[in-house]
Amino acid sequence: MSMQEYDHEFAEFIYYTPGQWDKEARLWPVRGGNSIAKAHYRVGPKRIECYSLHVVHAGRLCLEFADKSIELGSGDLFCLFPGRTYNYYALSSEEPLQMSWLAMDGSRVKSLLRLAGVTPDRPYGQGLTTAQAEELLKQMLGKMAAVERGNPAIALELQSLICGLLAEFIPGTLPVPVQPNEPSDWIRECMEFMDLHATEGISVQQVAAFAGVHRSYFSNIFAEQVGVSPQKYLQQIRMDKAKQLLRETDASVTEIALSLGYPNLYTFTRAFKVYYKVPPLVMRAEGSA
Repeated sequence: MSMQEYDHEFAEFIYYTPGQWDKEARLWPVRGGNSIAKAHYRVGPKRIECYSLHVVHAGRLCLEFADKSIELGSGDLFCLFPGRTYNYYALSSEEPLQMSWLAMDGSRVKSLLRLAGVTPDRPYGQGLTTAQAEELLKQMLGKMAAVERGNPAIALELQSLICGLLAEFIPGTLPVPVQPNEPSDWIRECMEFMDLHATEGISVQQVAAFAGVHRSYFSNIFAEQVGVSPQKYLQQIRMDKAKQLLRETDASVTEIALSLGYPNLYTFTRAFKVYYKVPPLVMRAEGSA
């Protein structure tokens, strides 16, 4: 696509219609584009229905939100959150204001933005944009423009690009604010995912991929908020289920082992004995006594 001239900018707009695969992942693009602002560029007051992430490539602008304002420039970004009122306009600069933007939706978006420190109360990030982030955004807009509607491979690739883009904005030492003794929303979602799939033998890496973050970052935040490592949490789910199956069913120990995602009887028996201090058959005998 090529840029067209509008009243206050030169811009190209790219639209995407999410399908089944996008919505099952709870993360999908809605629209995006690139723009070069004219001198009188101003947007708002406006509200939108999704999350619109804007990356500033050149020039300067002022973002106004909730009776606050912030000046942003090259390397900075801001996000319009659903249902909130925003104004933003170009400031005097040696270069015209140039931006790329990506509107996203899905229940995972807010949690992923929070990892980068971008929240409704602080809807911007300064100095977060990297060359890799700009390249990922460029690739994403290209894929959206050339999308083959209904193609699951394209949907999965777009989800990967969104996660990769947002990962570029996450500082390695960023603390995630949480209420005392209460896991944050995205950690709770991970716990629900683990509760649902632990007996399928899922790994910590798969849970981190579900969250869209690096494994080490996920493990550190999970342990900090839940009090145990994700590996121990998965083990606890499997061991609780093993105990229930031993005491409430007549399934063989081998059947229980394989049903809980263990590769063989030996691996399960060893893990069970380490966890409960007794072998599975002893646990079953004690339960029936």
